[in-house]
Amino acid sequence: MNTLAIVGSQWGDEGKGKVIDYLATRADMVVRGQGGNNAGHTVVIDGKKYALHLIPSGVLQKECINIIGNGVVVDVEGFFDEIDGLNADGVDTSNIFVSDRAHIVFSYHKILDGLYEEARGDSDIGTTRKGIGPAYMDKVERSGIRVCDMEDIEYFKKVLSAQIDNKNKIITKLFEAEPIDKESTIDKYIALAKRLQPYIRDTSVLVDDAVKSGKKVLFEGAQAAMLDLDLGTYPYVTSSHPTSGGFIVGAGVGAGAIKDILGIAKAYTTRVGKGPFVTELDNEVGGHIRDRGHEYGTTTGRPRRCGWFDAVVVKYASRINGTTGLSLMLVDVLDDFDEIKICYAYDCGGQITEHFPARIDLLEKAKPLYRTVKGWRQDISACATYDELPEACKEYIAVIEELVGVPVKIVSVGPGREQTIVRGEIF
Repeated sequence: MNTLAIVGSQWGDEGKGKVIDYLATRADMVVRGQGGNNAGHTVVIDGKKYALHLIPSGVLQKECINIIGNGVVVDVEGFFDEIDGLNADGVDTSNIFVSDRAHIVFSYHKILDGLYEEARGDSDIGTTRKGIGPAYMDKVERSGIRVCDMEDIEYFKKVLSAQIDNKNKIITKLFEAEPIDKESTIDKYIALAKRLQPYIRDTSVLVDDAVKSGKKVLFEGAQAAMLDLDLGTYPYVTSSHPTSGGFIVGAGVGAGAIKDILGIAKAYTTRVGKGPFVTELDNEVGGHIRDRGHEYGTTTGRPRRCGWFDAVVVKYASRINGTTGLSLMLVDVLDDFDEIKICYAYDCGGQITEHFPARIDLLEKAKPLYRTVKGWRQDISACATYDELPEACKEYIAVIEELVGVPVKIVSVGPGREQTIVRGEIF
């Protein structure tokens, strides 16, 4: 079975897009299984940057089929913004299919996302306000509208009209905000529904056929394990399951359909938005990492919080994902440090733990315990093999492998596809 899942092992933004693009050159199919266009992957090919949010990264490979699975919430307007941008760059988008069972993000979801966030005041979560959470709320509340509902325009108009009425009651009565215009909203989404028709498929069948016929299928994760609704730093999480188990439901495949799981982690740690971050460096060192790593959100442009590598986080993420290998990204960002620190445990009020706690209050007070290794103080961006890396860099990687308990199979030394060192067979 030639199947591989890519999952984030921190809080997202680890560089999954680059790894997915690199491996997609060998893949017959790339599948998204959760999240929406609150995710962002940046892929660099021949010096050109492509920022992808909803569309799978395999779209940049001509022969690769790209699947937006049933677990994704689809902003159809955003979907076509990406399609139009890719077409303008000469990228063929006829190899993209959207699950008929996926739920739709509407403009009222985005409005409600902002209103709910503002109502939280100082307890806000730091949502991207893309409407993702409210769309999943409708899904769980069983009032959501699915892609298949767009296939019958008259039925679609009926259910959308009812939902706009319901949402306007919440907007006006609960938040005392201006209602959305019903007629123009329906007209906009009917036009989008008609345009979406050629992309709609029962994607669960397509993925199952590909797996059973021995095709190489790459499952593309969005966000990351520490943002998982159940297993992440709740409530500072996303509204879906960006862990390996999320693919089973979100892509509509059986539990045995995924053979290997590659966890993606930066050589340091970043986080966007609020929530506990034990190794955060709110100082010049953190600012230096941010500047060298260009740590600003693909989707939002927000500056990311930066800190040293947290092996407690990545060990936890590896356990809950069943990770069989790690891809260590942006190692070159650490090129000019004399010393580099790796967190191996937390001091939670005098209690030492190597396991990631569930309680937010413990995490907010936890102190990182570090191992310090020597920096390599040289540019590694041109290293083409593992042997070419400086000994201090290899020692840093070895310590991470020891603490996490998973082998590092990919080392990224720059943004380009060619700046990727692979150790052994992966996919």
